[in-house]
Amino acid sequence: MANRNLILNADSYKASHFLQYPPETARVSSYIEARGGQFKQAVFFGLQMFIKEYLTKPITHADVDEAQAVFATHGVPFNEAGWRYIVDTYNGYLPIEIEALPEGAVVPVKNAMVQVVNTDPNCAWLTSYVETALLRAVWYPTTVATQSWYCRQVILRYMEETCDAVEGIGFKLHDFGARGATTEEAAAIGGAAHLVNFMGTDTLSGLMAARRYYGADMAGFSIPAAEHSTVTAWGRDNEVAAYANMLDQFAGPGKLVAVVSDSYDLWNAIDNIWGEELKEKVEATGGTLVVRPDSGDPVEIVCETIQRLMNKFGFTVNGKGFRVLPACIRVIQGDGISLQTIEEILAAMKAKQLSADNIAFGMGGELLQKINRDTMKFAMKASAALIANEWRDVYKDPVTDQGKRSKKGRLAVIKDDKGNVKTVREDELGDRNNLMQVVFRNGEVIREDNFEQVRANALVGEAPVAEAEDAIVA
Repeated sequence: MANRNLILNADSYKASHFLQYPPETARVSSYIEARGGQFKQAVFFGLQMFIKEYLTKPITHADVDEAQAVFATHGVPFNEAGWRYIVDTYNGYLPIEIEALPEGAVVPVKNAMVQVVNTDPNCAWLTSYVETALLRAVWYPTTVATQSWYCRQVILRYMEETCDAVEGIGFKLHDFGARGATTEEAAAIGGAAHLVNFMGTDTLSGLMAARRYYGADMAGFSIPAAEHSTVTAWGRDNEVAAYANMLDQFAGPGKLVAVVSDSYDLWNAIDNIWGEELKEKVEATGGTLVVRPDSGDPVEIVCETIQRLMNKFGFTVNGKGFRVLPACIRVIQGDGISLQTIEEILAAMKAKQLSADNIAFGMGGELLQKINRDTMKFAMKASAALIANEWRDVYKDPVTDQGKRSKKGRLAVIKDDKGNVKTVREDELGDRNNLMQVVFRNGEVIREDNFEQVRANALVGEAPVAEAEDAIVA
């Protein structure tokens, strides 16, 4: 269950930090970056969801009462006066300003994505207090969006090499991750992040997040699909009837229907049921049957599935010399799919002269669950403080890990003369545009991105992974 008391949406030790800053500290400025990790690029996404869901709702005296009761027995001090000041002075809205890159922006890692500073000198402690919630609101959806974006680049590269056209890229990776997410909120946030790059999903929560927070009327699509229970409920002796029912119920001109086909014997289902008993029925629908294998080694199973279907339904050779199943039948692989296995499957298909047109992918736990903050080494660090009317650099530079060296000063993100995205000190900005713009101030949303624009931003610099380090935000 979500904790709606923002005061308690923090690490415990944050509560004592109001007593730890130097005297006369009036402002603290912090930033969020991905310090490296698995990817060279980051697709910034998700902050707007957090702002609208949490920061546009005021803290109340009842929230302060609850927090005071919790901290009184938890073992750490609590800045009750400071929080009551926020309720009384700002009607409960946090006196902070947040700057951020445009959502969907593709930038090299090690650049600031977000910068936050308190707007009231009596609340210098507040900037770092929100780190826990704010960092989590950025690292997770950004990491999902980034991984999904890299999957797109891999698929796009193979489509460019083995397909006559790439217009179908938006439906090549389907989100199967809802049941593997830790919470409904995680499914919503991660599901929306995937939709930045693709339009196929079964994660309804992600659709609703895109709708509620980014104004997307309908950000993704799905099709009727069987699961093992709806096939096996007919009994093994009636497997043909189960499949025929799927065609009777859902197939038709221009329609797609997916049928999991490994409940008993995948090869029998392909060779004898789809390829013999129901072949004419499949061909006569005017739509597309999507066969889903769901067990075994993904690379071997996909290639053999496509080859066996070609043996029964035939194939054509496209303009690039690769074999393509007829339009009435395709394959989706949703078991064991990751960024790595997508590459392996498509490479194996290419080696066998099988076009990427034949396959789509479904990705579950690897998409929404098997990532963490260290996947991209996310961190939020203070970089400047206004103390006794003088801005001071605030930074860490541990001799034991230079990778954790943090940035100094108030920051800006620019494009240099060569078009490269760089983070600079704000006082070095000059007449160049700061790509980070104010998105929130004192309870008010200052700037927001709609989902169409988010997607457009993510398409900038789209290139195969081998060239992806050149991708930058427009």
